[in-house]
Amino acid sequence: MTDHGSGRGPLHIAAAIDLPGTYESGPYAELALLAERGALDFVTLGDSFARPGPDALAVAARIAPATGRVGLVPTVTTTHTEPFHVQAAVATLDWVSRGRAGWTLDVSATEAEARLFGRRGAAPPEELWREAGEVADVAALLWDSWEDDAEIRDVASGRFIDRDKLHHVDFEGRTFSVRGPSIVPRPPQGHPVRVVDATAPPAREAAARHADVALVRVASVRQADAARAELRGLAARCGRDPDTLRVFAALDVDLGGGECAAEPGHGGGPLPTAEGPAYRGGPVDLAELMADWHRAGAVDGFHLTPVEPHRDLERLVNGTVALLQHRGQFRTFYPGSTLREHLGLARPANRHTALAGEPS
Repeated sequence: MTDHGSGRGPLHIAAAIDLPGTYESGPYAELALLAERGALDFVTLGDSFARPGPDALAVAARIAPATGRVGLVPTVTTTHTEPFHVQAAVATLDWVSRGRAGWTLDVSATEAEARLFGRRGAAPPEELWREAGEVADVAALLWDSWEDDAEIRDVASGRFIDRDKLHHVDFEGRTFSVRGPSIVPRPPQGHPVRVVDATAPPAREAAARHADVALVRVASVRQADAARAELRGLAARCGRDPDTLRVFAALDVDLGGGECAAEPGHGGGPLPTAEGPAYRGGPVDLAELMADWHRAGAVDGFHLTPVEPHRDLERLVNGTVALLQHRGQFRTFYPGSTLREHLGLARPANRHTALAGEPS
């Protein structure tokens, strides 16, 4: 494999904690705490207007007080939603989790989803992902619309904020406009972590421009290596430092076979399926696969979706992760308190503070 830049940093691991048909918060909190026990970077909660289920962002906010370190990354669509409200909700999650929030950007492309709102019809994925990029842009502008020290909270004078440190964003997009500023102070992380599934071609530019973590559904180490190289190249052409983008291989995992060897075809890598690449085998073989792909420089980490949530996440943490930790291939404790610190990403400077410090 080719070493694309400095991509051999620490291995990162995230897991989905989706529980179809579950509306109580307790089971989600149990899975998040299990992931936290394994020092996983973050957990994701999927969401879509195309299927029933609880609001992922609301569930993440509910389980935030029950957890202390693991990142919480719900999916929030950028289609048929108000960008101002979305950014405020994600910023609020960052506050209630003390800097552990992320946001998986997604789009809603079906006519059935459009009819739920009745504002406009369905649009092609390319158009929706361009809009998603604009939503990511305006979210960052709104998160920066409060300078970090804008809050005064001076009881004697009755002043809560320094109005000179609040800024309008005056954003004009193709389908929306936002004046700002935000109604929520700048999040603890500055910008909560943004995640994009970059498997489909229309999503790749949005991921390269805006994502902190890009997910790619790939069935081999060579596919992973090629996808990572493409995304890093796109990021560089967009004016980004490619080392600020983490690329994770996204796999469905079925660890129901216990310590048995992987099924034929799975030992050297996942098998492609209609739902995406799937690994079926034991926790030890999965640890070998993850270590091999990371050692080759093909990925920065993995996002794993358990086929059976409780069983497979427990075997992932107690088997795969424990073995990687024993071998010194994955951390045994969190390096900091925020999701950005887990991922080795710097807290972005506020653009208004940075501009004020530039020489005239």
